Amino acid sequence: MRPSAVQPVSLRAAADSLAAAGLPGVEPARAADGEADIMLTGLTINSREVRAGDLYVALPGARHHGARFAASAAEAGAAAVLTDEEGARQLTELPVPVYVTSDPRRLVGPLAGVVFGSSPQGGSGLTLFGVTGTNGKTTTTYFINSLLSALGKRTGLIGTIEILAGGEPIASTLTTPESPQVHGLLALMREKGLDAAAMEVSSHAISYRRVDGVVFDVAGFTNLTQDHLDLHGSMEEYFAAKAALFSPERAQRAVICVDDEWGERMAAAAPVPVWTLATRDGGAEAHWRVTDVVRDGLGHRFVLRGPDGAVLRAGTGLPGTFNVSNAALAAVMVLASGVEIEQLQNALDRSDPFTVEVPGRMQLVGEAPAAIVDFAHNPDALARTLESVRRESQGTGGSAPTGSESGETPPRVIIVFGATGQRDQSKRPLMGDIAARLADVVIVTDDDPHDEDEAAIRADVLAGARAARERGALACEILEVAPRAAAIDRAVALARPQDTVLVAGRGHEVFQEVKGVNLALDDRVELRQALTRYGFPVLSGDGVES
Repeated sequence: MRPSAVQPVSLRAAADSLAAAGLPGVEPARAADGEADIMLTGLTINSREVRAGDLYVALPGARHHGARFAASAAEAGAAAVLTDEEGARQLTELPVPVYVTSDPRRLVGPLAGVVFGSSPQGGSGLTLFGVTGTNGKTTTTYFINSLLSALGKRTGLIGTIEILAGGEPIASTLTTPESPQVHGLLALMREKGLDAAAMEVSSHAISYRRVDGVVFDVAGFTNLTQDHLDLHGSMEEYFAAKAALFSPERAQRAVICVDDEWGERMAAAAPVPVWTLATRDGGAEAHWRVTDVVRDGLGHRFVLRGPDGAVLRAGTGLPGTFNVSNAALAAVMVLASGVEIEQLQNALDRSDPFTVEVPGRMQLVGEAPAAIVDFAHNPDALARTLESVRRESQGTGGSAPTGSESGETPPRVIIVFGATGQRDQSKRPLMGDIAARLADVVIVTDDDPHDEDEAAIRADVLAGARAARERGALACEILEVAPRAAAIDRAVALARPQDTVLVAGRGHEVFQEVKGVNLALDDRVELRQALTRYGFPVLSGDGVES
């Protein structure tokens, strides 16, 4: 995640330039440490990733202070260590210079940008797109890259599923890597001669300063719905974390979807130039609006109408009207980067950039029954996904008819899902409620329980589903099946060719964390095997699982 060659950078000069910009100053911890200037060729906060010439930044942690690992960093070739006063007190005999600052976490990103030459003053040459929001970040970044590729651009990607730097994909374990890795990746992309890069920017990334020192050419906002309240505490704090992306320190301009009040507030609060986008009927006024949405196979065609009579015609083969929203956001963000509308329309006409496969996002595994794996793991995403997968509009889940005048049995929606342990517990019954209202067969199973009791998590989800069924006199069937592979098998066993089987919550993930152990589990593999076991056809899985 680094360029192959880095021009050495003076620690003293880099620190002085950041201090002049209002960031915390850096001082030698010992008199002798300041006698010689230190030249740096890298920076890391992980002692196991130290290379010769690196600055190792020892940060305070939840369990241990990074100073505990400074000796290992020095042995691996670190040129110096930067830490706080507490860390410096532990490093009186370290064989490399030690420097002190009042807030080392705040300096990590900006320093990494200077050292790797990835910050604006480093002349990165990349057009950077950052996408935030609760749902749709991954798909929107894939759509941006696909559209840019159709325009002849060489692109990079930093996201939940993978990291691409113009070559083989790099497995991703965080929605956004730590800031030294981000800056190293951006420098690597510049070194490879890439033209643009798209990055998912989670609220965790903003709160934990993983994108400090990065200035996006265009930042985009999808939506805001209940999620991550275990970190943020309230929707207001969650909103504030997202809003921090749309500041001059992090973005030059923004495209903000204003389909709900959170988007309207985001657009009103952003101090950078904003283009607004409305993708649903009604709602707020916007610079760009989606109109003329029509079904086209599994996907939709649509029209984007903008200022001064501007019109773009596009489509996506991915199911769900929310993918119309994702595609529209991608298109307007690319326009906001300076691409001419005629050039963009030509690319849309020549190729089909918004029908790119996004692993684990509305990913079709089989067609009869329709077998879909999706990452929907919060109430809003689950509702949108369930609303989009019913093959015929014959009422919602429990109230759907059990037959028709012709004697044919209508298609059903069978959902398999659970909830993550040690996360926002309040959304569990909400998700159960949504599943009972919008599906015909609800199979509650395990997601990633982490260290929490699996049965207790399922009970929370089941309580919401059963309450909704009783309250609405719904006819949906509610089952509890564990482990997850057995639940997927049960869903397929119950399915008929005209039905839809939706496995939701984990998407592209290939491990399930149970009591600190990662168990191999890929919903796509399990679903494909179950379809084969019961004699149903499957689509090719080449290049999907990893």
